[in-house]
Amino acid sequence: MKAQNHGHIMTIASVLGLFSTACVEDYCASKFAAVGFHESLAHELIADEVEGVKTTLVCPYIVDTGMFEGCKIRYVCKILTYCLSDLESKSGCRCGFVAKTRQTNTQVTAHLYFGATDREEVELLLPPLEPQYCVEQAMNAILINQPLVCIPRLTYLAFLSRALLPWESNVVAYRFLGSDKCMYPFIDNKKQVSNNSGKVE
Repeated sequence: MKAQNHGHIMTIASVLGLFSTACVEDYCASKFAAVGFHESLAHELIADEVEGVKTTLVCPYIVDTGMFEGCKIRYVCKILTYCLSDLESKSGCRCGFVAKTRQTNTQVTAHLYFGATDREEVELLLPPLEPQYCVEQAMNAILINQPLVCIPRLTYLAFLSRALLPWESNVVAYRFLGSDKCMYPFIDNKKQVSNNSGKVE
């Protein structure tokens, strides 16, 4: 390619090569390695002034191939405590969660209990990707010489957040979305399958 000054190199990595999550250290390490290899190669081509060879890094979210079957963004159990200035503002609360209140002088302290239920609204925004859709997006990136494509586009936000915000801010965002424990159901499924396969009838 360098001799002919023509070609296109595509690296298929993952969004978990741009940011990480818990319990998939080996997978994240391999994808970060792929991203690092690709970026180093791209820099080499630029340094050697090989303008005819283009590169594209493809980082998809979870693809619906069954590899991470069971992976699910879940809402983590938390208790949020806040103070309201008066009882009327509390009575107009539209949070939709179970609330217990107690009045102290002119303040009302409300304890909102968030259950460990599925975050359906988040799953709706980030459903597993169809393989064909990923192929189409990757091919389109080649045609327009796009250096980086995150699929879907919403995952660019997580990439930018990791780069620009402090670690603590990203941890808070992970916990709010439940993405810090998104692999827990996947791991539980794997353990269950392993245990069942080891049983002798």
